[in-house]
Amino acid sequence: MCALGYFLEQAGLMTTGISLVRENAASLEPPRTLWVSFPLGRPLGVPNDASFQHRVISAALDLLDHAEGPVLADYPEDAPRVDTDASPACPVSFGTDATTWQVRLSAELANLSPWYQIGRDRRGGRTMVGVSASSTEEIIERMAADLDAETLPDNLSWFKAAIEDVKAYYVEALTAQPGAYDPQETYNTLWHETELGAALRWFYDRFSAHPQLSGFARIVLPRDATEGFNPSGTTEDTSL
Repeated sequence: MCALGYFLEQAGLMTTGISLVRENAASLEPPRTLWVSFPLGRPLGVPNDASFQHRVISAALDLLDHAEGPVLADYPEDAPRVDTDASPACPVSFGTDATTWQVRLSAELANLSPWYQIGRDRRGGRTMVGVSASSTEEIIERMAADLDAETLPDNLSWFKAAIEDVKAYYVEALTAQPGAYDPQETYNTLWHETELGAALRWFYDRFSAHPQLSGFARIVLPRDATEGFNPSGTTEDTSL
């Protein structure tokens, strides 16, 4: 969107935008940008809060009063607190075949990637990811291939290390997002509200049902993480 703003400005159209990652906006220097301290995937704050969303939009449009840029303004309000049953990560899957694990997991990883990098930068490059010696993209790709083929991984030693890597990646990405997310909320989000959580639940169910590999199930999913799931791996509806 930052690059698009440049092209539109060259055509004589004034532009303004909203950025969720301040570091990116500061680096790319688009003509006019309003930075908001909201979770990734929610540029206007929490759902169903029209008055708050209108204030954000008005603040972004107010930047058009600046004839020239670059202008980077910080929105002064934080988004209202989100209940733990709402995921801070954007849940949208991009692609023409969103029914596959490959598409859903890859899209989720792409949404979390900027936050993981921001968190790692804040820690001076320190990360818990790296046990498996495989990239997170490779882990997701291999995991999704097994899920789509409905097969268990053939290298359990690698899979055990890969699980630790991908869980660490998600936790570091989620905790880097702005907002009042405490450790328990991050835990609930990881296991109950992400595609990865559902994927690991699938592996947990299959390992549990395997006569020789049932003990591996607890490596995939801790006992308390199974609460709130049904056997199909989808979150139970407790609203009735």
